[in-house]
Amino acid sequence: MSTSAKTFPIWAFLSLLTNGILMLAVILLIWQQQRLTAFFGGIITSPESMNLNSSPEIPTPDLGRRHQLSYQEWVDILNQEAKVAADQRPPHLTILAGDSLSLWFPPELLPEGKNWLNQGISGETSNGLLKRLKIFNRTQPEVIFVMIGINDLIRGMSDGVILDNQRQIINYLRKVHPTAQIVVQSILPHGAESATWKGRDKLLVVANSRIRELNEQLQRISTKKGVKYLDLYPLFTNKQGNLRREFTTDGLHLSPEGYIVWRSALQIYSEIELKPQR
Repeated sequence: MSTSAKTFPIWAFLSLLTNGILMLAVILLIWQQQRLTAFFGGIITSPESMNLNSSPEIPTPDLGRRHQLSYQEWVDILNQEAKVAADQRPPHLTILAGDSLSLWFPPELLPEGKNWLNQGISGETSNGLLKRLKIFNRTQPEVIFVMIGINDLIRGMSDGVILDNQRQIINYLRKVHPTAQIVVQSILPHGAESATWKGRDKLLVVANSRIRELNEQLQRISTKKGVKYLDLYPLFTNKQGNLRREFTTDGLHLSPEGYIVWRSALQIYSEIELKPQR
């Protein structure tokens, strides 16, 4: 793993465009094209795909429909799936670690050419993720993408506690997976007043400006720790700095269009910043 951090210039692929409207148009074009491909079954997770997440397919977040599973039941499922990955050692293993945003990522929309192991749990916090990282200790991932923190904010945790947990997560992953490329992803904004999520009141207490500032600190930590940082935040915001309505189902969770934007960012980022291991 590189000892020097690299922050992905998410706007690099649009460097020839100086107008913000044109930039958004290109982004929208990307997800429209991916949407058509997805609808016609053209996107696959991996050419030699093995199903590491073999539980029944979950509809992309339909907000009121959640698995009626306890937290421990989810942990048990993820533990079983991680064991499969550890035993079979699929090539180009890539892990998604986080909360419901990662959990609900449609498998068919994940960038191709990799074997994906989804380690997301609905409602997860940074402390909860830290405590269960050991689940995939025996796996040999090529890349680990981490996104965590929004549930901490909703539950009233301080920035200091969140950032300290993020530091510990990074330290742990670097120690246990020294050859993996670790990518910390920014916390996404929420829909503010337009949100319809059942926990809307708690969500509104968290200003998107605070999330933006927290992301800036998270970027500095990533740089200091020598891991990569992927700034997704600008791709999802409107002029008011809130989560764009077309990218969300309830102001917190992502819509299929939102996942297509995320997928495009992951794919472009991987091609530019992440060199596959041989």
